[in-house]
Amino acid sequence: MAKTKLSNQEPKGTSDWLPSEFAIRNYIFSTWRSVCRSYGFEEYLTPLVESAEIYRAKSGEDVGGKELVTFTDLGGRELCIRPEMTPSVTRLVSKVYTSSPKPLKYFSIANFMRNEKPQRGRNREFWQLNCDIFGSASLGSDLEILQLSLDVMRAFKAPEESYVLRLNSRRLLDNLLPIFGLQGERAPVFRILDKFSKLSRDEFERRLIEVGADAASAKQVSAFMAGESDDVFAAAILKSEELKAAKQEIDFVINQLQALGYTQVKFDPTLIRGFDYYDGLVFEVFDNHVDNRRALFGGGRYNGLAEIFGSESFPAVGVAPGDETTRLFLESWGLLPKIEDERYYLPLLDSSLLADTQRLAIALRAEGKQVLFAFEPQRPGKALEFANKQGIKNVVIFGSEEKAKGEYKLKDMEKGSEVSLKLPK
Repeated sequence: MAKTKLSNQEPKGTSDWLPSEFAIRNYIFSTWRSVCRSYGFEEYLTPLVESAEIYRAKSGEDVGGKELVTFTDLGGRELCIRPEMTPSVTRLVSKVYTSSPKPLKYFSIANFMRNEKPQRGRNREFWQLNCDIFGSASLGSDLEILQLSLDVMRAFKAPEESYVLRLNSRRLLDNLLPIFGLQGERAPVFRILDKFSKLSRDEFERRLIEVGADAASAKQVSAFMAGESDDVFAAAILKSEELKAAKQEIDFVINQLQALGYTQVKFDPTLIRGFDYYDGLVFEVFDNHVDNRRALFGGGRYNGLAEIFGSESFPAVGVAPGDETTRLFLESWGLLPKIEDERYYLPLLDSSLLADTQRLAIALRAEGKQVLFAFEPQRPGKALEFANKQGIKNVVIFGSEEKAKGEYKLKDMEKGSEVSLKLPK
């Protein structure tokens, strides 16, 4: 019977990362981690799987519905692979919130899965930085998350013209919708508003009518989302104290950021963010590249999410950059650095020097060097050829002549230079 041949391709929407690709992702992750730690955030991690219900409750009809990857465990519980981190970290914090000093400043770098159609910048499996502040209702915490988000871009050496941070408020939108004649539950309306750029005007208005809007209101909202009714918005601000207060929060944050030297920030009243749990300031960082105009990442305030765990509601605000959109941004703007192979190649030039060469490898590793040791004897020419193909810059030459002199040679493959160094004791 012929053996079945299995495919060696990764599942659709996922990616194998060979060392060269992993080095790029590790550069992204280490940059994220460095910025978060510079703000005093602590790192955490939650399980890869969670109860499916915690995402169905507040993550929206896409992420919390058709995109969930679910299964039933041996105890009959319906679990899912986490599609995002916010409900998971809120669950974690709800266990320790009462007994913890406030605020709690947590971050994680983890992978997620969504059963969606793969496309440019969006895979089924993806990695995100999640950075959140719990226990502070102050605008200062919103300001810090926004500042951190912009510092992430600065850490990647992004030019000022390459991106913009767009800011809005769910509080503002909550009070604006009734002016357009939209009453009732907000979540279904926000989900439709969030899809404005992906729908035709007719389809957008039809969906609004399905959730309770009349035809006139649907056209008003459509015009607002298209930026065609700024005068209506300006008039509404003057008439509503709630709208005025929400706009003042936005203006305060923008003015504070500009005073700190962050100029790539602007108010966008049409910015929505699709998750149901947002209830305050929301924002997105957008890529301005002509070939990649899209949201890079975003975040916002979600003060009421802990209630789904039967916990007392507590204030929270956060941001979540993704690995794939970050990589595309860095590629588009030519910002990916050359990542050098930091290994030292130590070939075995003579089988009789096996023990001596291994001792040299041990000594070099003790100095903090990454040493790739050859298992089989090689001639010097072949050793250098191997290092060149591997992209290894440093080659350690240690043969009988070097042993007799109590030294080894270190060859720089890029410069072609060579130095002699004393053998470690």
